Amino acid sequence: MAYLSRLRLTNFRSFEDLDLALPPGVVVFFGANAQGKTTLLEAVYLLAIARSFRAENEREVVRLDALPEGGQALVGGELERSGERLSVYVGYQSGQGVQGNGHGRSGNGRLSIRKEIRVSRVRKTAAELVGIVNAVLFTAEDIQLVFGPPSGRRRYLNILISQSDPTYLKALQRYQRIVQQRNQLLRMLKYGRAGADEMAFWDDELVREGSWLTWRRSETVRELGPMCEQHHGLLSGDVEELLVQYRPSVPLGEDLTATEHIFRDNLAGSEQRERATSTTAVGPHRDDLGLQIDRVEMRSYASRGQARTMALALRLAEAAFLEVVRGEGPIVLLDDVLSEMDSTRRRRVLEQVTRFQQTMITTTGMEQAGGFFGPAAHFFRVNGGEVAKVSYDEASLAAHNSGKD
Repeated sequence: MAYLSRLRLTNFRSFEDLDLALPPGVVVFFGANAQGKTTLLEAVYLLAIARSFRAENEREVVRLDALPEGGQALVGGELERSGERLSVYVGYQSGQGVQGNGHGRSGNGRLSIRKEIRVSRVRKTAAELVGIVNAVLFTAEDIQLVFGPPSGRRRYLNILISQSDPTYLKALQRYQRIVQQRNQLLRMLKYGRAGADEMAFWDDELVREGSWLTWRRSETVRELGPMCEQHHGLLSGDVEELLVQYRPSVPLGEDLTATEHIFRDNLAGSEQRERATSTTAVGPHRDDLGLQIDRVEMRSYASRGQARTMALALRLAEAAFLEVVRGEGPIVLLDDVLSEMDSTRRRRVLEQVTRFQQTMITTTGMEQAGGFFGPAAHFFRVNGGEVAKVSYDEASLAAHNSGKD
């Protein structure tokens, strides 16, 4: 079992300096909107996947006052796992090692950020960090796993498999670089700046890495699908049947070698389309995850209630999968999602997530979390970038007084 015993933030979003001791079990962060609750979960999840789940650019996570040249930000944590303690730090520094005018700004005049990761003082890459602190994040935006584009479902699979298998993320990064290089070559071919014979090398690389990723995703969904269906039945009362299917861009063969042959045939068949669009037309970057209820495609026909239930089932299955594969449960993070559920689903979700070693919940009120856990949970009031641990009675009184205001 693993849990985060301490969280340290320096110049991270609204937090100038925070050193917070965290207990195992259920941790509830409560307070009004825009006080920093989501930032706390963002920081924990960043320690798991090496990047923010809500920032398009890493400059966004650095506190504005720290952005001038040389400013620093830090997210750190102490992980208790199997009798050992690991320190994990992700640091940001602005205006260092930047091409441009030599003053810490890129050519367009914006400050850039250099990131450094250390685990117990040893420098790590992002790929080496992923899988050390395992975490599963529930957000209100998870409904887009059903209604949104395939890229969101691919990201769900990528994060899940990367946390369970360190070789997957490295292979995915290699594949993404291959696609970028191949697309660049396709653009050069279009304008006569490269020869067709140069494509053979990148085709071979694409087929090898892409076929392995396809097989790895297929194996994962084969195990994950029944877990999704089980949790969906629990949440829906078994009145609907969920089917989760992996839909690869390249059909699977009998084995990896056969899949490589199919991949190469599909690539050859898409040559004209690729030359016209200058983009790689087939491969794992085109995959999707199919979600059906009673054999009906939910991306087009799901109600919002059905979509929320499916999204919850996907996240619960993600946590269960990581527990089985890694032999220890992940840290579970619920960011202001309790108010989106009816009382029955809320109770069932909380019953499932609280069997893990540590669950962190954010909420603007106390009625959902406080009513379920009572004094068994640990309560922290978040206000203006300040975090204070309070008793259940103090938390209930604060929430009551806030409701009056």
